[in-house]
Amino acid sequence: MSIGIIGAGALGSNLARVLVKSGQSAIISNSRGPASLANLVQELGPTIKAGSTEEAAKAAVVVVAVRWVDLKQALGGLPEWNGRIVVDATNPVAWIDPNSPDANDPSNPLAAYGIKAIDLGGRYSSSMVRDLVPGARLVKALNHLDVTLLPEPELAAGRRVQFLSGDDAPAKATVRSIIEKAGFFAVDLGALDVGGALTSVPFGPLVGVNLLKI
Repeated sequence: MSIGIIGAGALGSNLARVLVKSGQSAIISNSRGPASLANLVQELGPTIKAGSTEEAAKAAVVVVAVRWVDLKQALGGLPEWNGRIVVDATNPVAWIDPNSPDANDPSNPLAAYGIKAIDLGGRYSSSMVRDLVPGARLVKALNHLDVTLLPEPELAAGRRVQFLSGDDAPAKATVRSIIEKAGFFAVDLGALDVGGALTSVPFGPLVGVNLLKI
């Protein structure tokens, strides 16, 4: 099963790390091109290759791991999806400049975490991602936990839970197999309109819930 990762920041790179640990291979990309990822792929080893966004998007399973503000640019102009699986791991938040007035905005309950919510006009994030990947089979996953926990799917007490949701059962089964091979315990939250809202950062009720399967 070929896996592509669009985005090589904290989320994309830590996802690549956990895939390496479980013997899974992937192609990872960013907006600056493969050469900018030379150090990362050298660290990760031969199972992770650097490529263009177009190359990553040709994989059977494509994980979108870019900042929300970069989403349209990252997905714009890509080839037709033609039923390939897209995993939406994005969150509708913006990072705050610590030297800006936003960093001390008393009306923002997330300022202490260095982020602010992006107003989606009453929609949840995956419904908007779905509009950007027509023809894809969309699964929401890998977004609700702190990204620094991704390389540690298994602890002495048990396996970390990763939630997933979507409207295509075979697509969810494929994503579930990748997640569980990586060492996590996958929990299916049902349809995208249900699970996508439950895990949507920053205000979904399951955001940051670090459960362990004992």
